[in-house]
Amino acid sequence: MNTKTQHANPSKSRSPRHRAREFALQGIYQWLLNHEDVAVIEAHIRQAHGFEKADIEHFDAVIYGSIKDVAALRNSIAPLLDRPISELSPVEHAALLIGAYELKNHLEIPYRVVINEAVELTKSFGGIDGHKFVNGVLDKLSSQLRQVEIAAGKA
Repeated sequence: MNTKTQHANPSKSRSPRHRAREFALQGIYQWLLNHEDVAVIEAHIRQAHGFEKADIEHFDAVIYGSIKDVAALRNSIAPLLDRPISELSPVEHAALLIGAYELKNHLEIPYRVVINEAVELTKSFGGIDGHKFVNGVLDKLSSQLRQVEIAAGKA
């Protein structure tokens, strides 16, 4: 992951929910690379500086939900990609899993917020243009998963 992250110097402007996503991204990243047990990863992350300021309930939902549903989430993402999932950077992959999980399972979070949060995570932790890729994929996925919400916004 990018070593110049906001995470190294916590900002007071980040919401507890955003912090939860940052920690979930780190956990999913670690899981993608090491295939370690999610409970071991979670226990390690809970020791990280600033974790107490995160929305812990959302962190648990996102990290466990994304990993538990990884096959279904990948199946929903794969047709929207311009390359195989195996060629995604771990940061893009983790951000897409988080975004897909939230689009599918957290209808109380507006789809634009889900996309924006995944883009911000990718900007903070990923490569130079990864956020544009994540934005495009999640925009397409949201048009499939959130048709009613999108239509209501246009009305």
